Amino acid sequence: MMYPEPMIAPMRDELTRLGVQELRTAAEVAEALGNAKGTALVVVNSVCGCSARNARPAVATALQRDVKPEHLYTVFAGQDLEATKAARAFFTGYPPSSPSIALLKDGRIVTMLERHQIEGRTATDVANDLASAFDRHCAAGAAS
Repeated sequence: MMYPEPMIAPMRDELTRLGVQELRTAAEVAEALGNAKGTALVVVNSVCGCSARNARPAVATALQRDVKPEHLYTVFAGQDLEATKAARAFFTGYPPSSPSIALLKDGRIVTMLERHQIEGRTATDVANDLASAFDRHCAAGAAS
């Protein structure tokens, strides 16, 4: 079910105002992630209550740190269907989940927070999980 764009615009803005680049087509996803070098955060945004309550605020908190991914992307599940499908193709071994937050290194997934790891937890807890992943994979000299 597609929601009217004016309804979801604030949900999109909650990430894009942080400098997260929105990928709205499969071609944009392919260009951004297809030959990716370095680290990339991919947030599967959604209308889901746990997105608003936990996922988006967790991303905002985690991105305040010095150690963070080089590239920041988001797709919107249930809205930008082809872009979301294309992004999920990079999440090998994980079923579709929204919201979800993936960390990729050189185009391959190194950390995934699925809905069940976001829902029912505080934004601070989720942000701490992201911060740990950033420290492991985004810091200078971090191992894959």
